Amino acid sequence: MALQGPEELGEQVEEPEDLDDQDASSISPAEEITLPPGPGGEEDAEEALLLPWDRFSAWLHCICVVGFDLELGQAVEVRQRESPGKTSICYLSFPDSNSGCLGDTQFCFRFRQGSNRKSSLGCFLETTDRDAPPCLKREQGHYYGYVYFRQVRDKSLKRGYFQKSLVLISKLPYVTFFHSLLKIMAPEYFEKQEPCLEAACNDIDRWPTPHPGRILTLPIMGVVIKVRIPTSYDKPGTSQLVQSTQGDSLVSIVLPTIHEVDLFRCFYPVFFHIQMLWELVLLGEALVVMAPSPAESSDTVLALVSCISPLRYCSDFRPYFTIHDSEFKEYTTRTQAPPSVILGVTNPFFAKTLQHWPHIIRIGDMKQAGEMAKQMKVKKLKNLKTLDSKPGVYTAYKPYLNKDEEIIKQLQKGVQQKRPSAAQNAILRRYFLELTQSFIIPLERYVASLMPLQKSISPWKSPPQLRPFIQQDFMKTLEKAGPQLTSRLKGDWIGLYRHFLKSPNFDGWFRSRRKEMTQKLEALHLEALCEEDLEKRIQQHTEVETVDLVLKLKDKLSQAEREQLPVRPGTLAKLRAHIEAVILALPEDLQGILHKPSSP
Repeated sequence: MALQGPEELGEQVEEPEDLDDQDASSISPAEEITLPPGPGGEEDAEEALLLPWDRFSAWLHCICVVGFDLELGQAVEVRQRESPGKTSICYLSFPDSNSGCLGDTQFCFRFRQGSNRKSSLGCFLETTDRDAPPCLKREQGHYYGYVYFRQVRDKSLKRGYFQKSLVLISKLPYVTFFHSLLKIMAPEYFEKQEPCLEAACNDIDRWPTPHPGRILTLPIMGVVIKVRIPTSYDKPGTSQLVQSTQGDSLVSIVLPTIHEVDLFRCFYPVFFHIQMLWELVLLGEALVVMAPSPAESSDTVLALVSCISPLRYCSDFRPYFTIHDSEFKEYTTRTQAPPSVILGVTNPFFAKTLQHWPHIIRIGDMKQAGEMAKQMKVKKLKNLKTLDSKPGVYTAYKPYLNKDEEIIKQLQKGVQQKRPSAAQNAILRRYFLELTQSFIIPLERYVASLMPLQKSISPWKSPPQLRPFIQQDFMKTLEKAGPQLTSRLKGDWIGLYRHFLKSPNFDGWFRSRRKEMTQKLEALHLEALCEEDLEKRIQQHTEVETVDLVLKLKDKLSQAEREQLPVRPGTLAKLRAHIEAVILALPEDLQGILHKPSSP
């Protein structure tokens, strides 16, 4: 596929194609694969039903190779399975010409899914996604692109350079894992070309699915990677280290994390402002990161998004954004306020286009950060004329909380004493975690109080409703049970909460908590129903009332299975037995009707 190169801004760029536009027959068929037997259990029985390409699809949507044609510009040369938004992938897979990235460069981008069509693996993926932490759940409306770009001198080519990117497209935000995978795949591909990509795809299609809590051994092109997928039950701030065992003689790489970036390295150029940046991300403010390369741009955006973990960042974010992105006009318009989004850019054009944005972070070259950053003052936006402005934070924002000097001193001391980067990263990650937890605990405590008492749940009435979230009531709780119980920071916490309650991050967090609590009420109602003697109860009912009861019980069972309700083990089996016993108490003609499976 060949596309016009991005030479001028005014050029028309075709819209990304929707997944719905893809003909199913165009998807590359895989040869029949004998799946290795799992260790047993219900989940392994599910995996045994997977078809060829299903395991591949659980990890990746597709693999692309993007090259540069002197006459045509960027073009997708090879696709392993169909790619969504081919135009977007082409432009996002190459650094801007001003970046000057010689050698090998890795970065990532994120772009909108072109349609709402669900994967054929939908139900299975929902099951594997259920236990994932909020920040690691599969993306619903976006894809990630993980890029390995190579640019080297080659006199045999007209342009004088070999330029090519190997790109993995996935719904999974496993940044560290996919970058590690590309370090294995890309050099092999650039040396041996297409056949080794087909071999890699077949390797991936033999992998177990990325189920949270499992330690996975993943062979790829003669190398074996060992990883653990985190779960929502892991204690925040701790990582379940993957232990090497005697049977690991074939394991080449053990990854301690699949998604975390090095926060200290990413924030180093502006680390005097980390607390203010945490507030801006927490509140969903419009932020743009201007960096010299896609690698620094994407790393910084990902660090910003992860600094409020375990809270999920619920607005849009683009680790690498270009003038050819399909949302360029939407995000750069001056006719309305900048949207709640974090953009990472490298093109100098954005210094002019986005100068009306309220918060701009200018990142210098991270590789040259030899001594401690000296830019301590927040700069005024009017000082930002071009991308060549000095590194720093340009904003008129006044933080709600007083600056925490302790963390700055601790990190400065670490630099002076040449403390290992991993230790500096751990200190900063712990600081952000404790700050976020101090902020979110009062909200968690108040929301938990909205749950009805268990004694109010009656098996013969609809489950009780959650009480509404009332901002004034929540604010009153902060006097005695606010963040001052766990944080030493002073400042306008009340103002910070008021602002947060209007943000997309609060909306996303509260929707998620309300869904969890509603499902818990449904589960408790179901368990109460299972404890009842239904056979005795139907003796007092007419046939019509009994049939109505059976239909309602079947609906409850279907809902429990569909929504994966958190019921006690054995509850669903008990409910099925109750339904069967009630049906058998009815005349045979009704039994035949009720035993028929309900139509979808």
